Amino acid sequence: MHENFHKAVALWVEATQPRPRDERGLSQSTENAILLAGAVAVAALIIGIITVYVERNLPR
Repeated sequence: MHENFHKAVALWVEATQPRPRDERGLSQSTENAILLAGAVAVAALIIGIITVYVERNLPR
């Protein structure tokens, strides 16, 4: 019986006491923006490398 009482109290405390927010790190939107900027930079670098390669190897 005591076990059920303890479980009920634990559930009640869990439901009524919100967990503190984890304030570490960046917000999700900031992380997404940084990742997107990195992906754009990598894509631009790859396109630039391919463009230079093709221009150097085209017959004139």
